[in-house]
Amino acid sequence: MKHIPRKRFGQHFLADAGVIDSIVRAIDPHAGEPMVEIGPGLTALTQPLVERLGRLTVIEIDQDLIPRLRAHPQLDVVASDVLKVDFTALSQRLCGALPEGGSTAPRMRVVGNLPYNISSPILFHLLDHVAVIRDQHFMLQKEVIDRMVAAPATADYGRLSVMLQWRYAMENVLYVPPECFDPPPKVDSAVVRMVPLAAPPAIDFRTYGELVQTAFSQRRKILRNTLGRWLEQRGFGGQFDLQRRAEEVPVAEYVALAQALQA
Repeated sequence: MKHIPRKRFGQHFLADAGVIDSIVRAIDPHAGEPMVEIGPGLTALTQPLVERLGRLTVIEIDQDLIPRLRAHPQLDVVASDVLKVDFTALSQRLCGALPEGGSTAPRMRVVGNLPYNISSPILFHLLDHVAVIRDQHFMLQKEVIDRMVAAPATADYGRLSVMLQWRYAMENVLYVPPECFDPPPKVDSAVVRMVPLAAPPAIDFRTYGELVQTAFSQRRKILRNTLGRWLEQRGFGGQFDLQRRAEEVPVAEYVALAQALQA
C-alpha cells in the first residue's frame, strides 16, 4: 500500500538515487558501527546504510510506518517522538557505558532527514546528549544549515550559530534541491556534518543560553541596550565591548563572557 506523506510529521521522502548515494558516501558507514537514524520513512537512506552497517537502530513516530520497519530483519525500531528519546540511555544500550573520563568508549553516530518543522528542537535535544555522540549527519532546510555554519558579521549569523558552534565543528556537505523529494518541499535542502569538539570549553549551558538569547533578542540594537542591562542585573564588573551588535561578536567571546559570569 502506498504511504501518504503526513504534513503534521513534516514528511518529504528522499527519492533521488544519486543524492542518496552521495549522502551515504558523506556519512561513510562501516560494518558494526553503532548508528541511529531519525525518521527512516520509506527507508530510502535506511537500506543502503544497513547494507553497510549490518544492523541499524531507527526512530520513527508514524504508526503507519512502524510495522513495515519492524518487519525488516536488520532494523531495531524505537517507536517514539524523537524529542522524547533518551539518547544517552540508547547509546549505553548500543555501545556500553562511557568509562570514567568518557573519551575512549565507542560512541554512536546519528543520521537523518529531519522534519523541518521541528529541526531546531531536535538539534537542541541532541545537544543534551552530545557526550555519547561521535558525529551527526542531517538533511535540513538549507536556510537552517546556513545559519548553523555562519561566520560572525554575516546576515545568517545568529543565535543558532552561537549555540551550536561552541560545541560542534560543522560543515555543509551537500546541496539537495526540492525535486529530489516526494512530495517536493517548498524550500531548498542540504546535508550538514556535525562533529562534537574533542575538548569543548567548560560553560554553564543555561547561563550561556540565556546570555545568547538576550544578546540576539533585538539584533538591530547595540548590545548596551540588551545584553548590557542583563549583565548589570547580574553584577558583572568585567570587560566586554557592548558597543557592537550581537552578530559582530565571535562565538569565543560569548563563551568567555559566560565563563567570566560563572567565575
